[in-house]
Amino acid sequence: MIKFFIRTFGCQMNVCDSMWIAASLTRRGFIQTHREEDADIILVNTCSVRRKPEEKIYSFLGRLYPLIRKTPHLVVGVGGCVAQQLGPRLWDKFPFVRLLFGTDGVCEVPQSIERLLGEKELKISLLEFMDYYPEREMCWRDIKEVEPSVYVNIMQGCDNFCAYCIVPYTRGRQKSRHKEKIVEECRVLVEKGAREITLLGQNVNSYGRDKWGDGTSFEDLLIEVGSIEGLKRLRFTTSHPKDISHRLISLFGELEVLCPAIHLPLQSGSDAILKRMGRRYSIADYMGIIERLRRVRPDIIITTDLIVGFPSEKEEDFRQTLEVVKEVRFDSSFSFKYSDRPGTRASRMKEKVPEEVKMERLARLQALQDSLISSSLKRLEGEVVDVLVVGKSPRQPGDGRTFWMGREPGNRVVNFASGRGDLIGEMVRVRINEVKKHSLLGEVI
Repeated sequence: MIKFFIRTFGCQMNVCDSMWIAASLTRRGFIQTHREEDADIILVNTCSVRRKPEEKIYSFLGRLYPLIRKTPHLVVGVGGCVAQQLGPRLWDKFPFVRLLFGTDGVCEVPQSIERLLGEKELKISLLEFMDYYPEREMCWRDIKEVEPSVYVNIMQGCDNFCAYCIVPYTRGRQKSRHKEKIVEECRVLVEKGAREITLLGQNVNSYGRDKWGDGTSFEDLLIEVGSIEGLKRLRFTTSHPKDISHRLISLFGELEVLCPAIHLPLQSGSDAILKRMGRRYSIADYMGIIERLRRVRPDIIITTDLIVGFPSEKEEDFRQTLEVVKEVRFDSSFSFKYSDRPGTRASRMKEKVPEEVKMERLARLQALQDSLISSSLKRLEGEVVDVLVVGKSPRQPGDGRTFWMGREPGNRVVNFASGRGDLIGEMVRVRINEVKKHSLLGEVI
C-alpha cells in the first residue's frame, strides 16, 4: 500500500492542481495520508508570487531531512511556480528531491511517480512550457465522490505582464481550454457530488481571446456551465478590470446560479502607480465597473487585492488607495507589501520604498479593511442565508453537538450547530446570530 502526502502553498490554481494529482494517484490505487511521516511520496505544490510563500517552501523542505535519512528512497517532488522559476537549482539545494514539475507538467506527474517508484536513482524534470493547454486525464469518473465545492481550470498563464508579477514567467503565456473539455469536466464533477464550481484563470475575462480559443467567450462559457443540471452555485476568479465586459456584469442579474460575489484586484488607488504597474485602467474606469455591478446586483460582495510600497509610491499615492478602499467599501481584501520578483520590470525600478514604510502603510490599510469587514459581516446579523455545507467546523463545542461549516452566496464562512446526520454537500437555511472577526455564527431554521 503506497501512501502519498501533498502540501499546497499559494493560490486556488495550485489547490486545483493538487486536487487533480490526488485524484489521479487515488485512481491508480495509492492512498492519501495527511501525515508526511507516513508517506512514501511527498509532493509540494508551490507559489512564488510573493517572497514569503517561497521562504515557507524552503523551510518545509529543510524539515524533511530526518525523514530522508530514515527512508532514503522516499519520492519527493516539488511543483508549481517555485519549481518553474528555479528549475534544477532546486536539486543543488535539496538533492533528495527527485521530481520537478511546472504548471504545464502537472498532467505527467502520476505516471512520472510510477517510474520513480520503480527506478530508485532516477530524477525527472517536467519544466517545459507547452504552446497549448495540456489536457489531463478525466480521473474524476473513477472517483467515488468529490467535495461539494470544487475548482476547474479554464485556462493557463497570462499575457498581461504587469510590472510586479512573475506569473507570465512561471505559468507561461495564456492558453485557453476548449469549451467542450471544461463543460465535460464540470458535468462529471456535478455527477460525483459537486454542488458549487469555481472557474479559475489568471484573467478569466480574457478567456478564449488567445490563439488557442475555440470561439467561445467567457460569458458564453458561464452560461453553458451554469445550465448543468444539479449545479447549485457558480463562481469565478480572477477578473482583470481592463477586460471586464458589460455583458459579464449583466449576467449577475440574469444567471441564477452565478453567486453575487466578484474578486476584482485594484492593486493601487493611485493612477500614477497603476500606470507604473502596467495595469491599463484608471481609478475612474474601476469605479465605473463597481457602479455598474452594484446597479445590476445591489447585494454583490466585492473583494480585491492591494499592494503597498510599490516602487516610487509616495504618501499621497497611498492616501489615494485608502480613499478608494473607503469609497468602494470592499467586503474583504488581500493586501501585501511589495516584494521584488526575479525577472519582473518592477524589480529593476528605482525609488524602492523602505521596508519600515511599507510595514507602516500595510498596518494602516489592514486596520481600515478590518473595520470594513466587521461592518460587512454585521449587516448579515439576523438575516437568513442559504449555506452550502462543506465540512465539520474545526472548532467543536464539546457538548455533544456537531458544528458544521459552510459558505453563504457571498462566500463568507458560516458555522452552525445541528443534531442532524451528515450535512456535507447539503444546502441549509441558517439564521445569523453572531458575527465573529472573519466568520458568522448561526442556527438552522
